[in-house]
Parts: sequence; structure tokens; C-alpha cells
Amino acid sequence: MDFELSEEQRAFADTAREFAASEFAPNAALWDAEAFFPKDAIAKAGELGFCGLYAPERIGGLALPRLDATLVFEEMAAIDPSTTAFITIHNMATWMLGTWGTEAVCKTWGEDLTSGRKLASYCLTEPGAGSDAGSLKTRAELQGGEYVINGGKAFISGAGSTDVLVLMARTGGGGAGGISAFAVPADAPGVSYGKKEHKMGWNSQPTRTIAFDSVRVPADHLLGGEGEGFRIAMKGLDGGRINIATCSVGAAQGALNAARGYLHDRQQFGKPLASFQALQFKLADMATELVAARQMVRMAASKLDAGHADASTYCAMAKRFATDAGFNVCNDALQLHGGYGYLAEFPLERLVRDTRVHQILEGTNEIMRVIIARKLLEGDSDIR
Repeated sequence: MDFELSEEQRAFADTAREFAASEFAPNAALWDAEAFFPKDAIAKAGELGFCGLYAPERIGGLALPRLDATLVFEEMAAIDPSTTAFITIHNMATWMLGTWGTEAVCKTWGEDLTSGRKLASYCLTEPGAGSDAGSLKTRAELQGGEYVINGGKAFISGAGSTDVLVLMARTGGGGAGGISAFAVPADAPGVSYGKKEHKMGWNSQPTRTIAFDSVRVPADHLLGGEGEGFRIAMKGLDGGRINIATCSVGAAQGALNAARGYLHDRQQFGKPLASFQALQFKLADMATELVAARQMVRMAASKLDAGHADASTYCAMAKRFATDAGFNVCNDALQLHGGYGYLAEFPLERLVRDTRVHQILEGTNEIMRVIIARKLLEGDSDIR
């Protein structure tokens, strides 16, 4: 088993690191403080291909393996996990549209999305359907050559500032089998947005509710076939869980880098903090947890790329472990900074706030444990 990256993979990572240093590093704290959505910076990421990393080539995507995409996301998240997380969500929605969209849909939005000129939101969660996504109530009724959509979504990243909504709505009976997927213009008549939510973190991307009041979309805006929506959503979430786990790994690496530098610079009792064995041990544990999380994420990405039968379970394990470990590393790095870590002048308090939500979204870590346990208890699992 080869754990080394290829020259091409290293080139992608280096480009992402340089981009984040030039575009994110000077601005991330200000974007967070002012709750500013940096669409121009995201468009610049799109110019490098970062808005369509694994989207199919037919819409201008790079069609990269998920493993390669993690390398890009990790480098950017080391500087700004909030903005990077939105870019991962956009990538997921763009991949869905490009994979299951009709020719008309792909022609309308495809290349604009992969280039970053336009942005996409992913609309699954509802006020009463979070962990139990299969119970969603938003409905889409076929009337003539159009679907008429009514309902509402909650906690939608980018809502009110994006151009297309990849929407899950019920076209059939109860349960997962009655759900279909749609591409909906974000400015379609009948679409309205709630207030911008005030959040603990992820402030560089807006989060709003969305209401659909007799919204009409052409029948060819259906993604895949009727009743395939939940399957599409779950396929998207496998990659989404890897993406958000990668953002945790990246943020943790950024936090570890900051802590390592601080331990050398800060002096107490006449010597640098780096000379105290207790703090050396803490740093060693942080690095060990971070490397373990990174390798688990990359293994899950490789399983997904290979179409492994248990890929979904590996994605759930990676998401559970990496988001917990990543948050803990960021929190420990803040502790090593002492009172300075609590100040907004240092990046630690922002990294802690931004990574906390990773343990909740794309399926809570409690739901990840349910997924893993069910697979293990089936008896024929090859998880090892």
C-alpha cells in the first residue's frame, strides 16, 4: 500500500496552499467578523478548477478522484475552514447536477458552476427533517410539463446568495422511495429566503431557511428519475462526509502549525514553552491524532473512488473520527496559546468555532455511529 502522493497530487496541493495563502489568509478573519460571503474569492478558486474538482467533464469539471479533491480542500481549510466548507458543498451540488442533470440543465448551469461564476446550494434538511432526512415533506407535483414545488428547507448554506438550488422533494408516497431531486433556479418566482442566521461559526457563508410557494420548474429539471432523489442525496453525502472531515483535518493542521510556532516564541519562567515536557507531550498527541484522522479520511476517499461495497461505512467512520479529532486539536491548540488563544487577533478561536459544526452537519456524529454499527451487525461486513 503506497501512502505517498504522486507529483500531480502534490502539485494540486501546492497550488491550493498558495491560493489560500494569497486569497484567504489576509481576509479570513475579516470575513468572519463581518459575516461577509466572499464570492469573488470563490470565483478565483473556480478559475483554478476548485469549484468543479470531481464534477464530470461534460460540464467542465476536472473529474478528479475524491482522494485528490481532499488534498485541495485540506490546504484551503488550514487557513479558512468556513469558506472552504462552502466550496465543498458547492462541489457536491455541482457534481450532482452534472451527473444526473438533463442536457438542458447541464447546458444552463454546468460550466458556470464548475468555473465558480455561479454558485449552488444543496437543499435537503427541513425544520422537521434533519437526521431523519427520509421524512422530508417538501412536495413536487407534476402538472403538465412542470413540477409545482411547495414546502420549506432549513440550514441551507449559501441560501439567498447562490444561483441554483439542488433540491430534494417528495414526488411519491412516504419514506425514502418517494423522494426526487431537482435543479431549481434560486430566483424562481415563489422562492423566498429567511433572515441570515447568526451562528457560532461559519460566518463567511450565509445560512438561511428557504420557502417554496407554488414554485414551477420545467419537468426536465428533474435530476435522475422520479424516486431516485434519496439515493442521489445519500451518494452525495458520502462525498460530503469526506469533504467535511477533510475540512476538519485542514483546520487542525492550521491550528497545530500555529501552536508549534507559539511554543517556540512564547517564554515563561525564563525559557520557551517548547522546553516544557508536558506541552511537548500535548503537541505530540495532537500531531498523532491529526495524522490518524488524515489517513482515515484518505482511506475512505480511496474506498469511494474504488466503488468499494462498504464505502459508505468508511465515509461515516472517517467523518466521525476526523471531525471529533479535528475539533479537539483546534481546542488544544487554543489552550496552548493560553489567554492569547481566546483573542480574535489569533486564528485559534475562529478555527475552534468553525470546526464545531462539523460534528453536526452532513449527518451528526451520533448518526455516523448508527450507520457504522448497523453495518457491523449485519454479519457479512468486511470492515477492518
